[in-house]
Amino acid sequence: MNDYYEILGVSRDASPEEIKKAYRRKARQLHPDYAGPDSEEAFKELSVAYETLSNPDKRQMYDLGGPEAVHGGGAGGYGFGGGGMPFDFSDIFDTMFGGGGFASSGGPASRATHGSDQLLTIDVTLEEATFGVTKNIEVDTYVLCARCEGSCCEPGTQPRACSGCHGSGSVTRMQRSLLGVIRTQSPCPDCGGHGSIIDQPCSECSGDGRVRTRRSMKVDIPVGVTTGTRIRMSGRGDVGMGGGPAGDLYLEVREKKHPIFTRRGDDLHTWVTIPMTTAALGTVFELDTLDGAKEVTIKPGTQPQETVTLSGLGVGRLSRSGRDAGRGDLQVHIDVEIPRKLDQRSREILEELAANRGEDRVEPRRADQSVFDRIREKFTN
Repeated sequence: MNDYYEILGVSRDASPEEIKKAYRRKARQLHPDYAGPDSEEAFKELSVAYETLSNPDKRQMYDLGGPEAVHGGGAGGYGFGGGGMPFDFSDIFDTMFGGGGFASSGGPASRATHGSDQLLTIDVTLEEATFGVTKNIEVDTYVLCARCEGSCCEPGTQPRACSGCHGSGSVTRMQRSLLGVIRTQSPCPDCGGHGSIIDQPCSECSGDGRVRTRRSMKVDIPVGVTTGTRIRMSGRGDVGMGGGPAGDLYLEVREKKHPIFTRRGDDLHTWVTIPMTTAALGTVFELDTLDGAKEVTIKPGTQPQETVTLSGLGVGRLSRSGRDAGRGDLQVHIDVEIPRKLDQRSREILEELAANRGEDRVEPRRADQSVFDRIREKFTN
């Protein structure tokens, strides 16, 4: 005769909780779906031991007279459901599948569901991205029904208990199998697992607990945002059905193109064309920036494609802590304009300048001349 305590691997004074834990642990190892068909007999034996020791009355009978006292000697030791109450296999399914699908594990299902997140695109100018801004936006979204306040019922009424499941939200079915009688539970088809039925749904929301509307809200656009930046507004998305918690609202930034400045990271870039005489002589002029008019100094002898940097006039930076982290720079790129046509007087002046600087002759350089050739030529002339 096999000892039920030995089969479960517990002592004779084990608590019900210890017996249950031991059974679940061994059921994983011996269930035929996991261990194969050869473990079927061992699994049956384990199940009989648990059925006996988990029931206080049967356990007492077993302790006094052994298996014969419990099964009457005619059940063969493993007669599930052969007499008395059918064996409840819900523990097996809890062990194998977590028990999450049974209404009995958590009671009736709530009508309240979590609302959906929303994603909207918001247009931002370069100035707004540089300095930050607060904008008013309008969003089409679900909000809590003001008439029923999320209860889904017409005011003054309330749900009634479902007669199909008696408020439990689930129905039990008995099925006989090779292992005995198996009890399964599923959501009640009459109430959908809620345990109650709404006879008079709210006339405003048709029993959803929420309504669709357009609402206005303010959003703070931080400095430094750019195309693709997402701003999360927690709890500003759709309210869930049955008055459930709202999802989040995400705003994806789309930065508008600026007519003067081009943005590259935190720096701004612009291009200015000056005459060749100005590049040679130098000058100071005013440039309209995002911070107003600023002086730009062109040094004498400025070459084409040179850059003048105006520090701190770029886009604002936002650190991870949310604090202002300074700004980028404004890069002014210089293009030098060479006149295509000259009047007689201008030509004479330029010819005189060229002769004075020794630039009236051009000696061609060989295309294949190496760097070392040019250095040698420089020092030998």
